[in-house]
Amino acid sequence: MMTKIIDGKQIANKIKEEVREQTASLYKSKGIKPGLAILLVGNDPASESYVRSKERNSENMDFHFVMERRDSNITEDEVLNLIDQWNNDDEIHGILIQLPLPKHIDENKVLTRLDPDKDVDGFHPINLGRLVVGLDGMVPCTPAGIVELLKRSNVETKGKHVVVLGRSNIVGKPVANLLYQKREGANSIVTICHSAAEDVFQYTKQADILIVAIGSANFIKEEHIKEGCTIIDVGINRIDADNEKGYEIVGDVDFNSVIGKASAITPVPGGVGPMTIAMLMSNTYKSAAK
Repeated sequence: MMTKIIDGKQIANKIKEEVREQTASLYKSKGIKPGLAILLVGNDPASESYVRSKERNSENMDFHFVMERRDSNITEDEVLNLIDQWNNDDEIHGILIQLPLPKHIDENKVLTRLDPDKDVDGFHPINLGRLVVGLDGMVPCTPAGIVELLKRSNVETKGKHVVVLGRSNIVGKPVANLLYQKREGANSIVTICHSAAEDVFQYTKQADILIVAIGSANFIKEEHIKEGCTIIDVGINRIDADNEKGYEIVGDVDFNSVIGKASAITPVPGGVGPMTIAMLMSNTYKSAAK
């Protein structure tokens, strides 16, 4: 079987191009420029890299972009005050607090302080509640990106058995909720699988669509999937390698092992990752348009 490689980069670029056109049109008709504000606390290299990418993309979209970098000794009250300021700023339509935050700051308190309509990460309990009951709201970027990948790759989801490996609030729970809803690009039968299962592979072998988000390098191999399934690999793992960098980035799925048995797969890198940024841009535009 020829396995189709789902090019997340190409699909993400198409979405960003659509958002760029919508942004130009919004500015022309209403004089509104989508505004994104990001808070980065401390100097975690991965967070720095994510934020730089978000900044670059915002500039390419011609968004109004605000970046606040603070030392890791910032107090919880200072973070909350900054959020209040952005909540009340009409030029800011999207607020993103780059996680993780230092231990002395309560992440839940911070996330629930956001105006739900400006919560472009979609982590506010109100947005997660809207998602569960099928109401319009901010959808977390990675799950929204996964649904777009499936839709734009013409992967049939209606009546298909989707197995989600992982139950995080960032990927597992929201993507499961999105895919069982009675709407186009969803309407699936969904199983959520996690570490409490005696044998996770008895579930993965039943999947028509397998979404893997557990953070374990090359965990899923050829013998763990059924012939012809579609695989969405959300994992990003750094493993030692004999190259210049001394490491390589791999997914939660052993890519080379499943090629030829899966009908389609997202690569790592270049699959789900670029979609997350594209959906962040899309959420910021939607907030501004609303």
